Amino acid sequence: MRTDPDRPASSAPWPTWVHAPVRAAIEGTGVRELWTHQRHVADLAHEGVDVGICTGTASGKSLAYLLPVLSALSEGVSAPTGRGATAIYLAPTKALGADQEARIASYAIPGIRAATLDGDTPTDERRWIREHAHLVLTNPDLLHHTLLPQHERWASFLRRLRYVVVDESHVYKGVFGAHVALILRRLQRIAARYSASPTFVLASATSAAPSEQLGRLVGRPVQVVDEDGSPHGATTYALWEPGSAPSDPTGESRRSAVAESADLMTALVRRGVQTLTFARSRVGVEVVAEMTRAALGSDGSTVAAYRGGYLPEERRELEAALRSGALRGLAATNALELGIDISGLDAVVMAGWPGTVASFRQQAGRAGRGAAPSLVVMVAADDPLDTFVTHHPAAIFDRPVEQAVCDPANPYVLAPHLAAAAAELPVTVADSAYFGDDMVGLLAALVARGVLRRRPRGWFWAREDRPADHFSLRGSGEDVVRIVETRTARVLGTVDGARSHTTVHTGAVYTHQGAPFVVTALDLDDGSAHVVPGDPGWSTMARSVSSFDIVSSHRHEVWGDCELHFGTIRVRSQVTSFLRRLPSGEVLGEHPLDLPERELVTRGVWWTMPESVALATGLDPADLPGALHAAEHASIGMLPLVAQSDRWDIGGVSTALHPDTGVPTVVVYDGHPGGAGFTERAYAAARTWLAATRSAIADCSCAHGCPSCVQSPKCGNGNEPLDKPGAVLLLDRLLRDAPVDGEG
Repeated sequence: MRTDPDRPASSAPWPTWVHAPVRAAIEGTGVRELWTHQRHVADLAHEGVDVGICTGTASGKSLAYLLPVLSALSEGVSAPTGRGATAIYLAPTKALGADQEARIASYAIPGIRAATLDGDTPTDERRWIREHAHLVLTNPDLLHHTLLPQHERWASFLRRLRYVVVDESHVYKGVFGAHVALILRRLQRIAARYSASPTFVLASATSAAPSEQLGRLVGRPVQVVDEDGSPHGATTYALWEPGSAPSDPTGESRRSAVAESADLMTALVRRGVQTLTFARSRVGVEVVAEMTRAALGSDGSTVAAYRGGYLPEERRELEAALRSGALRGLAATNALELGIDISGLDAVVMAGWPGTVASFRQQAGRAGRGAAPSLVVMVAADDPLDTFVTHHPAAIFDRPVEQAVCDPANPYVLAPHLAAAAAELPVTVADSAYFGDDMVGLLAALVARGVLRRRPRGWFWAREDRPADHFSLRGSGEDVVRIVETRTARVLGTVDGARSHTTVHTGAVYTHQGAPFVVTALDLDDGSAHVVPGDPGWSTMARSVSSFDIVSSHRHEVWGDCELHFGTIRVRSQVTSFLRRLPSGEVLGEHPLDLPERELVTRGVWWTMPESVALATGLDPADLPGALHAAEHASIGMLPLVAQSDRWDIGGVSTALHPDTGVPTVVVYDGHPGGAGFTERAYAAARTWLAATRSAIADCSCAHGCPSCVQSPKCGNGNEPLDKPGAVLLLDRLLRDAPVDGEG
């Protein structure tokens, strides 16, 4: 248990520059003065300084950026065209954009026209927005696919572009973050074509090195304001470890975090405590809500679920019921982690560690708004990181949040954006100011492939189709596989090409919104997996073989007899078979698959240890592969401790003798072509990362290894072999001569 004391407010007067109609409208909602951080951000943005606001959840970030934006738009209403200034608001989710549009509409500022533009906006509305809207609320996908490729149609809007607001900017990390960073550079380049130079205002959760992170996102310096002047009541935190699962006689598996969280929410709601429970998946959300409703009986109608896939009208009704108090309990995915205006909650329960300290603080911030005290309970799931943070509270409370990483220089991401930029406006050498020093070399490669054409005025798009249609912002640009229900030809969803081999191979059991389907055929040439509905009574798990080649080491450190490297690697993997398992865990059989080998060139971090040094720890030679394998699994699970990654963004391979190093080697790599920045951050914080990995394994109460320490849900070898004690021995030896992070 830990309790943070309450924080008093620190206020500031209204700026004199705020346009009178804007001030009157906002004061009409009850705002009489600003918090100090709101005033600081608003002043900087008004002066044309690119600024990032990195304060806690419910600290009023929206008002900080809306003051300068709405003032500029309101002043521009008197222009001859009625539109002397325009602005763009970017949000990662439709719900967040809708929430902001509703907020602005509630102000009813005379003359200001704000409109949402997304994939569902009808054609006639789009035309009206282009010609008349002052503020366009949209998303990076719409910029990429529509506004930038059609910038001539948006000329009058772009010519007056004064502000670009990037909300929840900490979401833009990894490969997705690199794509968004390049979209923002393309936007700046097109705006300059129309003699506009908008000021960027970025709202973010607190993060490590926020100035560096936000600057990398927009490609220019950003001044950060992170001193929070808003009031907050005392918050009590509890880290909760469930008991053993009733079905496990060994006592080495915990009770489900979902079931435990449902019990906690039931108890809290019964005591009149309005509670929000976060679960990691849509299925988990539905299970928490249903278990709580069943336990409450006649009071179950005061509990609901909230997740993606619901109609916008349903979500708005749920949000309104939560604000009014009609709902006493809500189970939600991280859609409510973002800046939707939900306030006044008494407690937050997390069904499993949310992955990063940043997400933990975002979710916890939903409780105790204003001066009221609040409760936050994190229920540990069977996972190495959950185990670690439960036993080491300082990892949550006494260290800064992780650094959000993205790498816009990744050639696999940069190249398609250069092609898209050339289709929008010929690329010239001067555009390296936006796209970096590697631009010219990549342009030459695109010319050689026939994608671009070089002319005296620059590089031009050389094809008839649209480059923006050839790659996804939320992946590496690789083609996706459609999941098609055979009997109806209905497309259930998609999966990226890399994961299709493990999730929708022939014979796989695939679950869609809780309903099971069996894959009858995977057609890689057609990019489709064909499924039929039905529950065969078993689950499936793909098995694979992997190996890696070291292409080049970019940086390295010597740790006594061991070495740590960061560099480029080539990972080769092939799914060779799949297992059928009953719910009890019993294996019914293994079935071969004939799938091609996949190759991934990416970035990774690896460490090496001479075999003689490893065996000197007391390990038996036969146990060395299992010890390396266990250390690899746990280090993948612990990497989010130092970088804002997801376990599924990371891969790993270990071997007792690697041909490129000649010694036992463990590699952890970014699961995206060209890398995503996660393992580069892991290299920079290697001692912290690997020491935490060692602690997570050693502190787990199991005897031989379990999902809480060294077993992995994505292991292609069925979690064999694994040697938990051996992993601790190896990591102890590796860390013995490790320098403090940043000193190597």
